Amino acid sequence: MKKVKVYIEKSENGYSAYMDDTPLNYCCIGEGRTVEETIDDFNKSYIGIREYFEEEGRTFEEIDYEFFYDTASFLQEYCKAFSLAGLERITGVNQTQLGHYLHGRHKPNRRTIERIQKGVERFAAELTAIRFA
Repeated sequence: MKKVKVYIEKSENGYSAYMDDTPLNYCCIGEGRTVEETIDDFNKSYIGIREYFEEEGRTFEEIDYEFFYDTASFLQEYCKAFSLAGLERITGVNQTQLGHYLHGRHKPNRRTIERIQKGVERFAAELTAIRFA
């Protein structure tokens, strides 16, 4: 089964999700006011296109898809839960620079994206290890 990246990005009315370029004979998208709604809409789009292909007697290639945030959309979604100062402590990326990414003034390079990714993963691991008495 092919693995396909689905990108989640901030849009005018919320968020959108779209498939990476693939040689498939179909494409799916999703939209919503929240990331959760967008993912749900994308999943429904995938099911809908599969059902359409079946009705038409066309071959449908099943895929294994995974969602990815662009940096600005991640920051937009999680700035409600974390301050930029907090994200700086988690990722090691200067909060001023994070603000530039958040507002679309700059795009992070691959190395910075990896720093953000690793910092968030480390923080998530710490949170999931916590047990309350």
